[in-house]
Amino acid sequence: MSQTLTEIAQKLIAANKKVQLIYAFNGTGKTQLSNEFKKIFGQDEEEDEGNLNKKQMLYYNAFSEDLFYWQNEDENNILKIHSNEFTNWIIRDRGQDQNIINHFQRYTNDKLNPLFNEQTRVINVDGALRNQTFYPEVTFSYLKGTERFDNIKISKAEERCFIWSVFYTLFVEIVGILKYIEDDRDEETFNDLKYIFIDDPVSSLDDNHLIELAVDVAKLVKSCESKDLKFIITTHNPLFYNVISNELNNKYPNKNPKIIDNNGSQKEWLYKEDQSCKYKLVKKNDGTFNLSPIGRNTPFSYHLSLLFELQKVKQIEEVKKYHFNFLRNILEKTATFLGHSKWESLLPLMPDGSRDPFANRILNLSSHSAHAGEEIAEVQENDKTKFIELIEFLEREYKFSNLITSNDTV
Repeated sequence: MSQTLTEIAQKLIAANKKVQLIYAFNGTGKTQLSNEFKKIFGQDEEEDEGNLNKKQMLYYNAFSEDLFYWQNEDENNILKIHSNEFTNWIIRDRGQDQNIINHFQRYTNDKLNPLFNEQTRVINVDGALRNQTFYPEVTFSYLKGTERFDNIKISKAEERCFIWSVFYTLFVEIVGILKYIEDDRDEETFNDLKYIFIDDPVSSLDDNHLIELAVDVAKLVKSCESKDLKFIITTHNPLFYNVISNELNNKYPNKNPKIIDNNGSQKEWLYKEDQSCKYKLVKKNDGTFNLSPIGRNTPFSYHLSLLFELQKVKQIEEVKKYHFNFLRNILEKTATFLGHSKWESLLPLMPDGSRDPFANRILNLSSHSAHAGEEIAEVQENDKTKFIELIEFLEREYKFSNLITSNDTV
């Protein structure tokens, strides 16, 4: 049943599950969904970020990167931090800067070292002037052998990983504070927090680090002792989805003797697999959405989902450049499975025995855009025709149609 994102957000809240995992293609509306959550809890873009104790929902998504920006002056590359209470709280109040660094180096390189630069300002507190410490910027150094390079500018992927490390450390600290028993808490800042929404954490990592990150996020969720705090996790990355999905199928033991079951005994499990739900989010042509459940033990057949999407595109003939990325991805995975060294080996044969050069050229041109903006560019009519022919060839030659039909709900 098609719904608006507001209705889907309300559905997720009504499910009352510890964690809900959602797979969706890029551009489907994952970030918009996190914004709908904010609205439901009375948080909007203009809210005062200083009221941490009033937060009912925290999130990590594409907008989280907006808190950080580069300032380059005289070969000094500085990552500036817009004034906000999140980084002040986790660094200044909780002293977690070293943990941020540890997480960042674990996901990237232990030779790459962030340095939080401390500054002091004078503030007025009830008529009295006081010095307050804050951290408005970060610099990075790199150690190569015995030589150290200071004030370097890290890559965009490393920058995203650093920002995720800040928020991941924030979430870990909050989960540590929000013990099941409120009397055990060392502060009450996040007592009203109900949801943590995590959208696509650092999908630019290599596979090994992405797996490690997925395991970390799953452990964060399962180890959370608060009965009130719940998690929404969305991703477009099939590897991340599969790893975290498998992790959420495993129980997590309770080590806190104060958490008891209905019989008054120490609760055996802090987390069980029935506390999770898994979905696929699809955007319809009319602008509405469909949130369909994925089986708890069903592996995510990414190539079949791509084919299902391309089959729909073929029917309405609304081909965009990013659809060529989907098709090339399918060809690469199929070639690997069949033992071919090149995906071009799967293209249709010409009368002289060679592979279709036009299909090869179109796939190469359209699946390696130099700029993100090209992804929404219109596709020429003859390219659309060739695209549809390729899909039909795959369906015929490799019998994908039956697989798609039997897996179109996955």
